[in-house]
Amino acid sequence: MTTPIVSFQHVSKKFQDKLVLNDITFTIEEGEFISILGKSGCGKSTLLNLIGGFEEPSSGKALLHNQPIRTGRNCIMLFQEYGLLPWRSVIKNVELGLESLQLSQEEKRERSNFYVQLVGLEENKYQFPHQLSGGMKQRVAIARALVMQPEILLMDEPFAALDTFNRYYLQDELLRIQEREKTTIVLVTHDIDEAIYLSDRIFIMNSGPGHLQRELDITLAKPRDRSSSDFQYFRKTIFEHFHFDHPEQPIEYNI
Repeated sequence: MTTPIVSFQHVSKKFQDKLVLNDITFTIEEGEFISILGKSGCGKSTLLNLIGGFEEPSSGKALLHNQPIRTGRNCIMLFQEYGLLPWRSVIKNVELGLESLQLSQEEKRERSNFYVQLVGLEENKYQFPHQLSGGMKQRVAIARALVMQPEILLMDEPFAALDTFNRYYLQDELLRIQEREKTTIVLVTHDIDEAIYLSDRIFIMNSGPGHLQRELDITLAKPRDRSSSDFQYFRKTIFEHFHFDHPEQPIEYNI
């Protein structure tokens, strides 16, 4: 049996005297797509920060390759805000993460061009952020993260601000890129359908304090049909877990 890339063993996290996360245990295998789903305030983003090494556990063990997690190039975080530098072109924004590496300018440009092309922005690489749509800006942010060739890509609601069509398009793009790059992805999302569509497993969290209540294996082949009865089965399972009173309401919930 292979050693998991990430292992949490009875991890708890306090901020001052407040217990935010309590006794969390899980593993993540290399190449998995994990979504973290739960109500507001249950500690999803704190858990993501622990996986990335941006926070340290108050107790328990958070391990990457069986070693305590530290910040570094192993994990890259992608946020809802694109964080692009307005005075830099697409290609220059993607190159930004490579500036501290011991690579020649030719190597940096070659790698940056590859990832710009991978996210479908080859024809836009000399444009500036103000000339791009929201979906295109997020693709630049994805390319900038991938150019670092991280083992784990952490995503904190990266598509929340986009319209439905852009969000669906980028979800498909993300799956295509992951299939090629074999990157391990951990996503925090408020969108139940997004979690089902993308994930191999969903970590369902609850609050009081934040804890991992359930792991849900999504056994459907990718790409997935959102209208299929199998997809709706998983959707219903999650709805029942959160005890929604009106399941006929629109798909997207801020949970």
